[in-house]
Amino acid sequence: MPRPAGGGRNAPATNPQVADATADGAQNTVPSFITSTGRCAKRGLSSSRTRTALPTRTRQRRRGGSVHDHRTQRRRPCSIGQPGFASQQANNNVIFRIPTPTFGTGLIETISEETLLNNQQSAFNNNQGITGTFNHNGNDGTISRSVGRPRNKSLELFAGEAYNVEQGVTNEIFTQERPLPGEDMGIIGGHSSTNGLPANCRGNATPEDHTNFNQTAIGTPSDLVQFAMFMRLLAPPTPSTTVPGGATSINNGRSLFISIGCAICHTATLTTGTSSFTSSLSNAPANLFSDLEIHHMGTTLADNVSQGGAGGDQFRTAPLWGAGQRIFFLHDGRTKDIQAAILAHNASGSEANGPSFTFFQNLSTSQRQDILNFLRSL
Repeated sequence: MPRPAGGGRNAPATNPQVADATADGAQNTVPSFITSTGRCAKRGLSSSRTRTALPTRTRQRRRGGSVHDHRTQRRRPCSIGQPGFASQQANNNVIFRIPTPTFGTGLIETISEETLLNNQQSAFNNNQGITGTFNHNGNDGTISRSVGRPRNKSLELFAGEAYNVEQGVTNEIFTQERPLPGEDMGIIGGHSSTNGLPANCRGNATPEDHTNFNQTAIGTPSDLVQFAMFMRLLAPPTPSTTVPGGATSINNGRSLFISIGCAICHTATLTTGTSSFTSSLSNAPANLFSDLEIHHMGTTLADNVSQGGAGGDQFRTAPLWGAGQRIFFLHDGRTKDIQAAILAHNASGSEANGPSFTFFQNLSTSQRQDILNFLRSL
């Protein structure tokens, strides 16, 4: 399996969303929360077929956390305006997501339900008061494990949602064009609201991405199937044994990370089941440092968006592999400082109060640095 460039960085140092807003003749206004050195997501496609969303996931709570487009199409005959981000910001109604790195997701996808449940049981009687749970897929009831508050069961579902919501491309999983907020409200209070996406913006047959019949073996699968396979076969980054701080500091940091309780949620290794895709995914150690459970993270990180069975302060334990190459941390990329990210775990209602408190109050400066070196080595 190929490995990610740069060890798994999840964002470039210069945010391409600023230049993309006016690329290829586009006339988008750059929202105030998008800056050249700030958090960003994957680069958006420039499409003349439908609107194109720049996918730093900006969500407005009034739509239950749905993703709103940064870029929209303003080309005849279809012209779609951008959402009113400025007024929503003034109302404190905008929250953010940065995308999780997708390397190693084939291993995550192959971990069996039994392994996850057994790991949960083994951590149940911990002395930190940590009690995680799983978000479950609403279709077949099995454990979801993708990103954020994982509601997507499979990489194909994850890819299909992103292609439609973040890039504006309909596909075999999400087959309809996606209206802007307010365009799909139907009848409200006995009066007609709007009737979906304007007719002159629905010129393409759907789904736009689909299985290509009578093609070569490589050309037959749809884009989203190939996206999923690409992610599935990305190997996780290889941790360093010496950088930063040297082997002794890294090893001490790992031991401290476990002893103060961080590993209750950030499980170092889970073993995969048997994969029919490739033997490299079968019975393999996934050194992800996550239990893939959702946990209450308290008032500091809460954004009051519920997804599936996860409440507004619950988040999946973020895998830590590749942390050494990341620029932004936490679900919304609010900080570049790992120590600040650890501090954000300490809040009213957080299950991680114990480990976070111990880190700042009971460890020496050198011990804290050892833990930071360990995290940066991953």
